[in-house]
Amino acid sequence: MIETLQERVNSDAGLVRRGRFLTTTFLLEVGKAAWLIAIHDGRIVSVTKGPFVMPSSSFALRTSDEEWDKFCETRPPPGSNDLMALIKRRVLKAEGDLQIFMANLRYFKEALGKLRGEGAAA
Repeated sequence: MIETLQERVNSDAGLVRRGRFLTTTFLLEVGKAAWLIAIHDGRIVSVTKGPFVMPSSSFALRTSDEEWDKFCETRPPPGSNDLMALIKRRVLKAEGDLQIFMANLRYFKEALGKLRGEGAAA
């Protein structure tokens, strides 16, 4: 499912415009699965599935399969509906250069929210 992120984000002109100054690579880990997601000027240029030996990324978002499944539901329950809510509940770990993540928080919230409604199988 995460492999569809590139198409979903890039087809949303408003979201791409919002991230037009964002160029980075971040690591998304869900359970034991990992993806490197490269963004250039707001467009996702690649989604690469791991495993990785020494991934190079600006920051990493790490969560369990169960919490990711809840986040990806069409109507997630309270506390699972937002990246910051997951961080506050300590079920999502954000590590690395968090300035990039926080400066573009709305972009990341909306981009990862594009995965909702497709079931939670990663």
